[in-house]
Parts: sequence; structure tokens; C-alpha cells
Amino acid sequence: MFLLGTLVNGLLIIIGTLIGKLLNRIPESMKTTVMYAIGLSVIVLGLQMGLKSENFLIVIISLVMGAVFGELMQLEEKLNQLGLWLEKKIGSSKIGSTGKGSIAEGFVTATLIFVIGAMAIIGALDSGIRGDHDVLYTKGLIDGFTSIILTTTLGVGVIFSAIPVMLYQGLIALFATQINTFIPQVLMDQFIVEMTATGGVMIFAIGLNLTGLVKIKVANLLPAIVMTGFIVTVLYLYRLFL
Repeated sequence: MFLLGTLVNGLLIIIGTLIGKLLNRIPESMKTTVMYAIGLSVIVLGLQMGLKSENFLIVIISLVMGAVFGELMQLEEKLNQLGLWLEKKIGSSKIGSTGKGSIAEGFVTATLIFVIGAMAIIGALDSGIRGDHDVLYTKGLIDGFTSIILTTTLGVGVIFSAIPVMLYQGLIALFATQINTFIPQVLMDQFIVEMTATGGVMIFAIGLNLTGLVKIKVANLLPAIVMTGFIVTVLYLYRLFL
């Protein structure tokens, strides 16, 4: 079953959120310190990913072009509107949310953390092409533990991030066989390397947001992933026919 890894990943996020909800009586000072710890850890993770690039110029161009398209499409605003819509439909008081807007914030932040990164794409490809779910199982465990901590600080809105995670990874797994047939392995490897670095910069930005140092519209940078694929493909074809 090619969707098994994706389903397990989503389930672990839900379980982690429910566990985190049971721990919502943690003192505010502890929550603040924990959030700083998460932010710093995410920053280091993003830095490690960003340094894996073999051509950082690709990363820069992808991020700049992605930011332009993201701003034009107002992705950050639309994600926040979706989170606020969920909050209005469900009602924060009914599910133990700790403050106004926490469902939207938890949903957006968790979605960005869980979706951005090489593990989501590599894991989904492995599930679809080889039926190997180990990468997504590992990612699910990481996401599950992360959702516990995020829920204690950002609220139960984290649980809704399981939906875009499963849709995103599920679609990649679904089309993995077709992708494998018409995309050369060399091109796929190059894309994964540069996509990891580009995603790492975005992960770094998420970490800065979690520490409260800045407020970067990370969702507006998401088109950079698509731009990375486009640029890597153009360079591959240029070298192929040069």
C-alpha cells in the first residue's frame, strides 16, 4: 500500500497533538523557554540543510523568484485565513485552545515545519516507487514528538496540519511511478539536493519566527521549491545539449 507511510505520518501528528493537549497546563514561563528551544533547534536544522547545496546561486534565485510569486498569490494570508476559518467553525473554547488565533497559528506553523524538507519528498517517493515506508515512518516519529511540543505552546490547531501533510505526501507517492519513468535519476538527485538547501533556508526562517526575533512570511516562500525544480531542470538540459 503506497499510502501507508503517509497515513502513519498523519496519524502520529494527530496522536502527538492529543498528547500535547493533555500537557497544556505547563506553566507559561516553561512554555516560553520550550518555544525558544524549539526555535533554536529548528534554526540549526535549517542551517544544516541549507549548507548541503552544491550551487547556492540556485537557492538564492529560487527563493527570490519564489518570494515574488508567493507575495503575488498571498499564500501566507490564505493559510492564515484557512486557520482562522477552522477556528471559527470549531470554536477555540471547545477544544481547549489557550488563546485567540492559536488554532490558525498552530496550523500554519506546524504545516510549514512538517511539509518543508527533503524527508517529505524522499519518503513519499520511496513509498510510491519501492513501497519502502521507512523514511516516512521516521519522519512521522519526528513530527509526532514535535507536534507534542508545538501543541503545548501554539495550541491544538497543530492537529489540522495532518491534512496538508497527508495530501502533499500522498500526491507525491501517487505519481511517484510516473515521475520515476520520465525523470532521469541524475536530475532527481540534483533536485533533491538543491530542494533540501532551499527548504533549509525556509526552515531557518521558521526557527527565527518561533523565537520571536522576526516575522517572516515563510508561506510566501513556498513557490521557491517549484522554482528550484525549474532551474535545476533548465541547467540539466543546458549541460545535456551543450
